[in-house]
Amino acid sequence: MKSLALLLCLAQLWGCHAAPHIPGLVYRELDCDDPETEQAALVAVDYINNHVLQGYKHTLNQIDKVKVWPRRPMGEVFELELDLLETTCYIRDPTPVENCTVRQLMEHAVEGDCDFQVLKQDGQFTVLFAKCDSSPDSAEDVLKVCPQCPLLAPLNDTKVVHAVEVALTAFNTQSNGSYFQLVEVSRAQLVPLPPSTYVEFAVAATDCVAAEVTDPAKCNLLAEKQYGFCKATLTEKVGGEDVAVTCTVFQTQPVLPQPQPDGTEASPVADSAVPAPPPADPPAAALVVGPVVVAAPQAPLPGHRTHYDLRHSFMGVASVESASGEAFHVGKVPNVAQPSVPVTAGPVVRPCPGRIRHFKI
Repeated sequence: MKSLALLLCLAQLWGCHAAPHIPGLVYRELDCDDPETEQAALVAVDYINNHVLQGYKHTLNQIDKVKVWPRRPMGEVFELELDLLETTCYIRDPTPVENCTVRQLMEHAVEGDCDFQVLKQDGQFTVLFAKCDSSPDSAEDVLKVCPQCPLLAPLNDTKVVHAVEVALTAFNTQSNGSYFQLVEVSRAQLVPLPPSTYVEFAVAATDCVAAEVTDPAKCNLLAEKQYGFCKATLTEKVGGEDVAVTCTVFQTQPVLPQPQPDGTEASPVADSAVPAPPPADPPAAALVVGPVVVAAPQAPLPGHRTHYDLRHSFMGVASVESASGEAFHVGKVPNVAQPSVPVTAGPVVRPCPGRIRHFKI
């Protein structure tokens, strides 16, 4: 009996040594200021600026976190948390973002907080997932820096709406070319002394001539969009008001044909800034890893909002499936581990968050 028990113990011991050891997959933790991390972050910021259709361009301020996951069958996925800052460049302004001025604290700065998943494969970076929101600096912090500085005002404030209407009318009156229509009110501040309203707003050219317009409702936006961006101050005076307005009109955006799965070109799309929807049920060979902009739920924007929140553009932008059959889903980390195999943490945590490029809100 003792011999049998000894034999069973030896058999179990042999089985333990013979069982293969499958190590858990490991993610890399890079330094937040590592050049590779920064390269992935800049690709992510470019993605934001190329897909947001309202508001202002944003620039990288700080990299908060980074994890790099292996991805089957090849490549790596950078999981990033980034802090962005709003610049003074309107989103359709062709000025490269690196040449745009960051909006300063005394101007009531706006910060963006974003989560990204960026694929690196064959040395190329591709955004797989983006989720952002943005918020202005607190009124208390602004007033600490500049006690007399005006704060952001609700974009539907009656004084703001009036200032935009007066400024746009003044601009069209002075124009020798197209009649421009309002696209959006982008920013507004109520200045106490002298009593005035400062506004920034976007416009677009129509098929009407400004000097000949009698009914603006009959004017239509041009097929080849031409946008402009205006800054104006309406100052209250005894017995009246004065308006000062300057507008920068950007070059016409050409109508670009959209490629089709069969290689032919479809009819041109008027606004090239709006991405074309993916083809329905594409063949397996056409499935590639790449960003697909999905429309965020169109909840009505709050009437009292003071800025354009990135949340309304990036509530979750996910990729299509890759040809390998692996998919990335909104709100989930990449599936990098085999079933029943634990994912283990990487080596010693490296310095994060990274350096602040401008200022902290």
